[in-house]
Parts: sequence; structure tokens; C-alpha cells
Amino acid sequence: MTRTFDPFREMDRLFGEGFRTATPGPMPMDLYRRGETFIAQIDLPGVDPGSIDIDVEDRTLTVRAERMRENLDDVRWLSHERPTGTFARQLSLGRGLALDDIQADYRNGVLTLTIPVAEEAKPRKISVSHTDDKKAAIESQAS
Repeated sequence: MTRTFDPFREMDRLFGEGFRTATPGPMPMDLYRRGETFIAQIDLPGVDPGSIDIDVEDRTLTVRAERMRENLDDVRWLSHERPTGTFARQLSLGRGLALDDIQADYRNGVLTLTIPVAEEAKPRKISVSHTDDKKAAIESQAS
């Protein structure tokens, strides 16, 4: 039985298996696809945009960011729930994605990653050439 490669199904499987948690942690993410593009939106409120570091190595995309603690030495904390420090999240990327064309945008505390499907992984039609059988039969009878 022939199996066709579907990068969307592979990404859904990888993201679904590897990143479901009961608590989202300091970098909650939404992931969806629109057409032939995957979109990941990661909440990073209060992060200095200059501290965001994104790299791809061996099909693993890593996002790192840092939220600094305010220097408040003269206060008495009543509640301290907002995490500070350096955070990282890794995503395993399936084959058939255009890793060189990933785009990142940070706006209003949300990092948006746009991950397109590679051209060679997109479905395409193959035309079938054919000859007119009647014309070929007439030519062979005339010979």
C-alpha cells in the first residue's frame, strides 16, 4: 500500500504528542495551520524583544526569552506569581517544511512564528501525455 507524505498530519502528530501538558508553563502556545502554513503564537508578556532568541538545528526549533525581575528591594511581597528568568521551548519540526523561510514577529507580548510548507512537499498535478490511437491505427494500416 502506498503512503503519501502529509506534512500537516506529521506536524499535528508531533505537536500533539510532544506538547500537551496540564499546565502551559511560562510559554503557553497556540498552534494552527492556515492553508500551507503553520502558525505558532507564544505568549511572552513583559519580555524584552531583544532577549528573544530563535534557532533551528536538526529539525528542532528552540525559542528562548528572558523576563527580568524588577529591582524592588524596598517592598514586602504579598504575592509573587509572575515567573522571571530565562525561558525556553522546543518544537520538533516534521519533514517537508521550509525551515529557511520561517518568520517571527513579536507584537503586544505575543511571538508569532510562521512556518511554511516546502515547495517539494506541496501536492501537485502531473499531466498525462497521450496520442490519438485512431490516428496511429490509420497510419499503421496505410504503411
